[in-house]
Amino acid sequence: MYDPSAINFRTLLFFIGVFDAQSFSVVARREGVSASMVSRVIHQLEDTLGQQLFYRNTRAVIPTEAGRLFVEYARTMTEQLNEARRELLDRALEPAGLVRINAPVFFGQRHIAPWLTELSSRYPRLSIELTQTDDYIDPHRDATDVLFRIGTLTDSSFHARVFGTQRYHLAASPAYLSQFGKPATPAEFSQHKCLVYSGSTGPNRWLFRKPEDDWTHYPISAVLTSNNAESLLTAALDGMGLVLFPDWLIGDSIKKGELIRLLTDYEAAIKTEPQHIAAIYPNTRHPPLNVRTVIDYFVEVYGTPLYWQFD
Repeated sequence: MYDPSAINFRTLLFFIGVFDAQSFSVVARREGVSASMVSRVIHQLEDTLGQQLFYRNTRAVIPTEAGRLFVEYARTMTEQLNEARRELLDRALEPAGLVRINAPVFFGQRHIAPWLTELSSRYPRLSIELTQTDDYIDPHRDATDVLFRIGTLTDSSFHARVFGTQRYHLAASPAYLSQFGKPATPAEFSQHKCLVYSGSTGPNRWLFRKPEDDWTHYPISAVLTSNNAESLLTAALDGMGLVLFPDWLIGDSIKKGELIRLLTDYEAAIKTEPQHIAAIYPNTRHPPLNVRTVIDYFVEVYGTPLYWQFD
């Protein structure tokens, strides 16, 4: 009768070794035991499973069909046990050494750099390298451990830990609104001064919709276009015009009353697909401890909902 308690980790390793080498003696020499002991362990495994796993002759040990089937399960079980062992070992270790973080320029300035002091205090043996760029970075080729990115997640060759979804808000300063008034609908944008971000793909489109409706692109009259978000924000705070920006960039200004949210019964965006704020790292079965530490830390810092968001 099958007794799973009779199968231990070492037995599985012996079986996989014999399957790959097709030899008892090769495994015996590698493990520092006798060939007869390896043979006895395999016999016991066969008795436990009630299946013959190998054909034996004087020249080789040939896997049976049952052996070929069982080796896949054996490999899976040993991999899972090794994974669990590494995970438990990591829990007893302290993050140490260099971790390289890459982030968008303005997001990094506002929502990563201010939190690095606490991260360093919590893990004093951790050395942090922060690079900020809005250019495309491939963690498989570039010297980066964790990438903070905002956009649509499509590349299956990366793992991603999503912190939340980026939301856009239309806003203007009290000074601008007192002089030019509030737009009642997106169709009135042509009557207002608009401040527009222009990146590598051109000026942002301003998309609006009522909940559950389709997105509509509304033409705008740009009094200022720039590839620098901070310059546009400064202009908006000075009363130059309307701005459509993500919550993480203008949420603090809105909370302080420096900017006023407009068209709050509409949803706003610059793309029709959801834009996720996420930490991305190469697709590995067991991410390094430093990578997991950084990501877990920012999951805690950002919270749910994200600390810069509001209803």
